[in-house]
Amino acid sequence: MNQCQARRLGEWLRERRHEVGIGTTELAKRTGINDATITRLEQGAIASPDPHKLRLISHELDLKLADVYAMAGYAAPTDLPSFQPYLRRKYRDLPDDAIEDLEQAFKRIVKKHGFEPDGPRNGEDETPDN
Repeated sequence: MNQCQARRLGEWLRERRHEVGIGTTELAKRTGINDATITRLEQGAIASPDPHKLRLISHELDLKLADVYAMAGYAAPTDLPSFQPYLRRKYRDLPDDAIEDLEQAFKRIVKKHGFEPDGPRNGEDETPDN
C-alpha cells in the first residue's frame, strides 16, 4: 500500500472511530493494540498494517472485514461463514432463543428444498479423474 492509500485507510478508520464515539485509548483497550499503533495507523504511517490488528479494529468499529482489507490492499477471505456463526456475529444483540429460532427455521427451509446446510463435504462435489 502506498502512502496515499495508507492515509486514506487511516482517515477512514479515524472517521469511523469518531462515529462510534470512542477515543484511541478506548479502542486500544478493546483491541489489545498499542495506542501508539492505532494513532500511527490513523495517520497513515503504517504501509503494511498487520491483518490480525485490522480484524480486531474492524470488529470494534463494526466494519466489514472485507471492506477494511480492501482499503488496506489485502485480499479478503472468499469463503462465507456458515449460517450459525453469521447469525451470532451479525445479530449478536438478539437473545440466544431468537438465534436458535432462526437456526431451526433455516434448517427446515434448507431440508425442504434438498440442500445441505453446510455445503458438500470434501470430495462430494468433485468428479473423479478419468
